[in-house]
This record gives sequence, C-alpha cells and structure tokens, in this order.
Amino acid sequence: MATASYQERRGQLKTYFDRTAVDAWAKLTSTAPVGRIRATVRAGRDSMRATLLGLLPADLGGRRVLDAGCGTGAFSVAAAERGADVVAIDISPTLVGLARERLPPQLGTGRIDFRVGCMSDAALGEFDHVVAMDSLIHYSAADVVRVLADLAGRTRHSIVFTFAPKTAALEIMRAVGGFFPRGDRAPAIEPVAESKLRRLLETDPAMRNWRIGRSTRVASGFYTSHAMELLRT
Repeated sequence: MATASYQERRGQLKTYFDRTAVDAWAKLTSTAPVGRIRATVRAGRDSMRATLLGLLPADLGGRRVLDAGCGTGAFSVAAAERGADVVAIDISPTLVGLARERLPPQLGTGRIDFRVGCMSDAALGEFDHVVAMDSLIHYSAADVVRVLADLAGRTRHSIVFTFAPKTAALEIMRAVGGFFPRGDRAPAIEPVAESKLRRLLETDPAMRNWRIGRSTRVASGFYTSHAMELLRT
C-alpha cells in the first residue's frame, strides 16, 4: 500500500513535469542543443538507457514489458524495436503526450501502449520484465522497496531499475541545486547506499523468490544513477 509520503511526492512530480519544467524536459530529451550541464545529463541518461537495455534479452519478441515512468518514451521505443509488447506509463499527461508525438512510424514487430497513471496499478496486469529508469529516485528507500515488491508479484522474469546512489559527489550536486530559484528545482532526489537497499530487498518477505543480479553505476557530469537487476529464482 502506498504511504502518504509516496503519494505526496507523486503529486509533486506530476506538478513539476506538467507545469514547471515542461519546456526544459522536452528539450533535454530531444536532440536540440542544450547547455554544458544539461549535455552531461543527456549523455548520462543515454548511457543508462543503453545499460538497462543490456540487462534485458536481445530478442524481446513475445515479451510483455512495463516501462514504469516512461517519460518521453525513448526506452519504450527501443524495447519495442526489439519486439516487445510495451506498456509505457507515466504520472505526467504532458510527458506521455510528448512520447506519443515522438513515436516513430515503424516499430518492427513490437508495439507500445501509452498510459497515464501509477506504475504499480494492478490493473496493468502481468509482465515478463519491468524497467524503471530514474522513476524511483525521488522516493525514500522504504517506498522504493515497497513499489518493487508490489511489481515483483506480477513479474515473471526480471525487474531492472535505477536508484540515486549515496555518494559525496552527488551530495555536493544536491547542495548546488539548492541555490537555484525554487521554481527551477526538480523535486529532491533521495540518495540511498547500495548496501542499505540490498539489505532491504533481501529481507523483504515479498522478495523471497527474487535475487539481486547485476549492478552498475553511470556517472556523467551532473548525472549519477545506479542500475540494479532483480531476477526471479
């Protein structure tokens, strides 16, 4: 069950992406020129997307994939081009609208069903793989594990997700971000030590049929994120 803190943060994120940062996010996730700092974030996101794709089978034909927090749809497109049947969901109608506008005319044998809503909605059904790229980094570690455990109950093979690692460099970047005008700030991320996240996952009863697989970090200028793979045993 979602906590009050989780619901509150979801509301903040929806407001941020639908009102505060629409133009900036649309530009960042396109090929339009951006400043030096945002260029490092774009490069980091591109690298992380490739990393997460590398944690999935090369052939996704016949596989149902949830893109949990799909944003403007870049990962969904890449997965569909591998043959996946993708359900791409985000809390922001604006981002989902951009994703639909950017959808290529051809996706090979795959397809994408874009939706607006909650990634952990049981009505979405079951999946072979779940991907959550930078969509859980704004929540507490306890809420992250709660969402993952909920998704695990409806996932057949693997969950790959990212979290904000607790590092000195990331703490400095968070402090620098605090000097920007409030209207220009994204909702705060919630860094967590990998060891703590592993412990929470390994001791959660709902995750007893899962094990932690590969784990890797991507750092590019002002972008730092850590990918982790969960595998059903």
